Amino acid sequence: AASDVYKRQAVSVQAMVFGNMGDNSATGVAFSRDAATGENLFNGEYLINAQGEDVVAGIRTPQQITIEGSRRWAKAQNVSEAERRSKYPSLEEVMPAVYKELNEIQHHLEQYFKDMQDIEFTIQDGKLWMLQCRNGKRTGAAMVKIAMDMLREGLIDEKTAVLRCEPAKLDELLHPVFDKTAMKNAKVIVKGLPASPGAATGPVVFFAEDAEKMLKEKNQRAILVRIETSPEDLKGMLDAAGILTARGGMTSHAAVVARGMGKCCVSGAGELQIDYKARTIRVNGYEIKEGDWISLNGSTGEVYLGQVATQAADLSGDFGQLMELARKYSVLKVRANADTPKDAAQAFMFGAEGIGLCRTEHMFFEGDRIKAVREMILADDEAGRRVALAKLLPMQRSDFEGLFKAMQGHPVTVRLLDPPLHEFVPHFEKEQRELAKDMNVPYEKITAKVELLAEVNPMLGHRGCRLGNTYPEITEMQTRAIIEAAMNVKKTGIPVHVEIMVPLVGNHKELRYQKNIIDQTAEKVFSERNDRLEYMIGTMIEVPRAAVTAHQIAEVAEFFSFGTNDLTQMTLGFSRDDIAKFLPIYLEKGILKNDPFQILDRNGVGQLIREAVFKGRGTRENLKCGICGEHGGEPSSVEFCHFAGLNYVSCSPFRVPIARLAAAHAALKEA
Repeated sequence: AASDVYKRQAVSVQAMVFGNMGDNSATGVAFSRDAATGENLFNGEYLINAQGEDVVAGIRTPQQITIEGSRRWAKAQNVSEAERRSKYPSLEEVMPAVYKELNEIQHHLEQYFKDMQDIEFTIQDGKLWMLQCRNGKRTGAAMVKIAMDMLREGLIDEKTAVLRCEPAKLDELLHPVFDKTAMKNAKVIVKGLPASPGAATGPVVFFAEDAEKMLKEKNQRAILVRIETSPEDLKGMLDAAGILTARGGMTSHAAVVARGMGKCCVSGAGELQIDYKARTIRVNGYEIKEGDWISLNGSTGEVYLGQVATQAADLSGDFGQLMELARKYSVLKVRANADTPKDAAQAFMFGAEGIGLCRTEHMFFEGDRIKAVREMILADDEAGRRVALAKLLPMQRSDFEGLFKAMQGHPVTVRLLDPPLHEFVPHFEKEQRELAKDMNVPYEKITAKVELLAEVNPMLGHRGCRLGNTYPEITEMQTRAIIEAAMNVKKTGIPVHVEIMVPLVGNHKELRYQKNIIDQTAEKVFSERNDRLEYMIGTMIEVPRAAVTAHQIAEVAEFFSFGTNDLTQMTLGFSRDDIAKFLPIYLEKGILKNDPFQILDRNGVGQLIREAVFKGRGTRENLKCGICGEHGGEPSSVEFCHFAGLNYVSCSPFRVPIARLAAAHAALKEA
């Protein structure tokens, strides 16, 4: 019976070779290029009289294969040349003939496979045996260098070089990283979500104003630790080295803002017990007081005790060359979510072809502007609101001028005021009393107004276009600021491409009402200036009803921008700030394959996007469609946007290179 089975099966008989048959035998692992840096340097490790597992097990210290590698190792370990040669000689020195054969084989393998090779070998009694080879794993920096080097060497063509680089791995090149030596002794105290990549270290502070104060007085950037952040914390977040929160997911306020700033952030570290009054953190047996140092790894979500040394990212010429190739082969354009001229300049440097989302509310927290915003909110009538808005007008106009100048004629999409007004008022007694004093009104008036603004579900409450439709003077002020800024910049000879975006539309009538206000205000400015300029009016598709009635909305809107953060939240019925409580269990049980706030839910949210694009272009053939949610910088979501027929994606500045490479991948895969 056994022989009958074997008649029908292939049997492989493998002869064994042994690297532990004396001092003339060895085993090792090698790389045709440096997996850390990408340098074209054959390297690896070996052990005399050993089996393969011994090299990687860490029980014995392996030796380097090449003389060059051995000398570099000795220098790093502070070992003298004499000691190196006597105790840790390279394979090149110990077995020169075997090394010569191995070197020739690795070169041949790389030429054949046209990629960096990870090679395993055994030497039995002086004879070299090749065990296996595969394409080697590599860092982001090595990935780019190897691809560009092989392109220059003629091993691969441009398209292969682009496809050879994984978009997500570019993140490693763009942000500060921890020093590898310092990481050896780093002690992890808690792990949260890797909300915004990079490395940050600094003393702990618990309040945004303390982060500002520390930078101003001590020139020291702190780690801002909050249970959760709000727009009020914006200035402190900007001045901090990094942000750590106990609550919130990957698209919480802290995460989104930090990514936009290119600031390291760990969110949703639920084990943190933060005591604002005592100014302490308790976590896993540790107590950390204000002023104690911690370090954040925004790429892994790990939080370390104490100070861990960091080093700045280095963007080489190869990176720029790869980005040019990405632009050459992309169909989908890439814009940036940017709220300040500084963000816009950063995005432009990374190759953004416009701003896909300027959140105007972020501008309200600069300097003393918040006072004017609060004055508007606390006003008893329209006349009072207009007085406060008149103070904000020149500030907003100045900001928009900076954005238009920075983008040098590329399109700039400005979103009108979106958050509910309660986010702009203080919620603690101390700040409320200070506000009452500043505004010369009774404390009770402040508390009464704060209570009046409170909503059971503010994200579905009085916000977005609902604000502009109930208080048209807000839309008027913002429109005037945008149009006047554009005309001022145009006068200097810089071309301007303005797109005004109305948020949270779910009914075409809401958009029509807002469009009337925008058009009437623009016409007033044109009449005053005796000049005109072109502008577009569009909307953010973030309410499911807007997606399914897109044919009606496209009668009014000249462009759609999909706000996938809120669209995901409303379509799935998941709070993006509370999903961390059940997401790990859902992922573990296979109910969800991915976090839908990180990777676009193609079957649900994706279908709404496809339907909206189809219906919208059925009404308005040349309807421009883009995406400005956080998914705009995630590679697989960018690929979806390409195949869904969108014109562009928009993401935080530090994700622009990732999106550009992902867009090129999508186009090349389709071709």
